[in-house]
Amino acid sequence: MKKILLLALLTALTSCCSYFQEPPLSIIPVEQDAKWAVKWWMPRHKEKLEVKNKMEKVDLVFLGDSITHAWDNKGKEVWQQYYTKRNALNIGFSGDRTEHVLWRLNHGAVDGIDPKLLVLMIGTNNTGHRQDPAAETALGIETILETLEDKLPNTKVLLLAVFPRGAKADDKLRVINTDINNIIKDFADDERVFYMNINKVFLEEDGTLSKKVMKDLLHPNKDQYKVWASTIEPEVKVLMGEE
Repeated sequence: MKKILLLALLTALTSCCSYFQEPPLSIIPVEQDAKWAVKWWMPRHKEKLEVKNKMEKVDLVFLGDSITHAWDNKGKEVWQQYYTKRNALNIGFSGDRTEHVLWRLNHGAVDGIDPKLLVLMIGTNNTGHRQDPAAETALGIETILETLEDKLPNTKVLLLAVFPRGAKADDKLRVINTDINNIIKDFADDERVFYMNINKVFLEEDGTLSKKVMKDLLHPNKDQYKVWASTIEPEVKVLMGEE
């Protein structure tokens, strides 16, 4: 029903434009084709498939874009502290939009595993690369959730609000992300999908985003991965059945 409502909203918003008769790009699975990413994106996908297949079991998955990808580098120490012992798999890919995540899910990314929990955050590249309308990105996220329900029927999903970007609350791209979050929060059913917005931990009291938190006003700095992990930890424990 929610997806039907989103499609109706998109139709109403774009009825004057003939090209929107086609499905939005956000829900059409496609490989990453950005020039800066093509050399490593498919090798990373294949590598992650191998890592997954070699793991005795996978209990926790992080799925997303570059912000999630960075658990493999600048967030590595925090990952080892919080997630390695939980048999965790990181399948965040820099530059990914919702359609790239859908392609990866359709090409084995979570096949053959039965994790207790998957943490999902995606959408800021739909905002930044094309400035997609929030409803289109939200539709892509909902399609990802539907795909995960099909492929991982026993897995709970912790859907995170798209992190803030831009220095001020009225930054054009920040506003789009906020609008996405205002839609996707309603995707939670508190049975399989759980929504969590931790964005305030990155922001000053006046809503500004400091370069001490995100140097480029988009990607969390190294020390913020501890902030991220510690903030979601109580919810992760509950959803993984540890409490």
